[in-house]
Amino acid sequence: QVQLVESGGGLVQPGGSLRLSCAASGYIFSLYAMGWYRQAPGKQRELVAFITSGGSTYYPDSVKGRFTISRDNAKNTVYLQMNSLKPEDTAVYYCNVKLSPGDYWGQGTQVTVSA
Repeated sequence: QVQLVESGGGLVQPGGSLRLSCAASGYIFSLYAMGWYRQAPGKQRELVAFITSGGSTYYPDSVKGRFTISRDNAKNTVYLQMNSLKPEDTAVYYCNVKLSPGDYWGQGTQVTVSA
């Protein structure tokens, strides 16, 4: 049974940092790319970071230079380091893996950036 469990969200002031974690189980973690997405109220879910099984990464312009995705295959965990946070980064953050049966999502973790 595939499970993704996010943690690390919270309330942070503008300019602050947070590190999110996503612990994966139920599949061979090292073989698959992982993504971090976010969804703000009233908006569509959007990709914020992606890492391949080989460690190549992708970021949209909105977070490039501020967010860093990484993975620890020994711990079956993917991370999202978020620096220089802005109020517009406020959202529920989800990790994702695409397997042959379909997409799998975690339950999400709330990130709120506010003074």
